[in-house]
Order: sequence, then C-alpha cells, then structure tokens
Amino acid sequence: MNVKESECNGELHPKALEGLWLFNQRKFFEAHEELETAWREETGEIRNLYRGILQVAVTYLHITRRNYDGAIKVYGRSQKWLKDWAEICRGIQVERLRVDAKLALQELERLGKENIAQFDVAFFKPIQWSESRIWICDKCGNEMYAKNCKISCPNCGNRFDCSDLNIYFD
Repeated sequence: MNVKESECNGELHPKALEGLWLFNQRKFFEAHEELETAWREETGEIRNLYRGILQVAVTYLHITRRNYDGAIKVYGRSQKWLKDWAEICRGIQVERLRVDAKLALQELERLGKENIAQFDVAFFKPIQWSESRIWICDKCGNEMYAKNCKISCPNCGNRFDCSDLNIYFD
C-alpha cells in the first residue's frame, strides 16, 4: 500500500464535505473556498486530493466565465494532484471524477476558444461519494436516520430525500 492508499482510510474533513456538496450544486467558486479550507487545515497527504478536486472546481469556474486559457491551465494542475489516488478514496469516486473532468476538457478543446460560450454544462458531472453522516432535524432537533435515499425524523416526521442535498448513498 502506498502513502496515498493509506490516506484513503478515514473521514472526510467537514469543509471537504461542504465543498463536495457545493461542487455538485455547480457553485464552483464556493466549492473551491471550502475545499481550500480543508486543504489548508489537513496535515496528511489527503490534503492533496482536496487540492486536486478544488482545481477541477476552478477549471469548471473558468469554463463558466468563458476563460478558455485559464480552464486549460488549471485542468492540467488538477491532474497533477489527482493522478495517483485510488479509484475510491474516503468514499470519493476519484476515478469517476478524473474521467468526467477529462471528458469536459475534451469537449472544451473540441469547441475551442472561439466557441466556449456553446459549452454544455451537462459535462459538469457531480462528484459521487459515500459517507456516514449524522442528520439533525431542523424542526425538533432529534437525530434523523437515512434509509435508501430518504432522511427521516422518527420524532416529528420531518422528511427529505438525497436529491434535496444532491448527495449519493450506498
């Protein structure tokens, strides 16, 4: 097991969780900010996985702002930080992210600088991850539980599903 594989055991930093959620909401600037906080606060090698993900967020931000050269440059940086991680690390589908980012970049290159406005944001795929998380009901303060894609409060009946959060459960 290499160092990066050994770093894949453990919990995600809370700011990384928030960054992933924001990324999936296509709030790439905000995702970058949260992931950067996780990157700065972590001491282990896992911080570089967060750095790679935040660089993908910045790549996508550049695309939405029609900054072709910036997107190309930052994508290259992101791959430096993402390349040696396991397919799944701390529940994050890292390989899926690498593939999705590469497909987005290929579409950007196909369009070229002059046609960046035609970029289809459907190429911005959500990051998939699994995690264990405790949900607290915002109505009564009781602990909620997750089953399939439903999160329910056994005390007051408050309920929502994972599509409200744009996260994925295994």
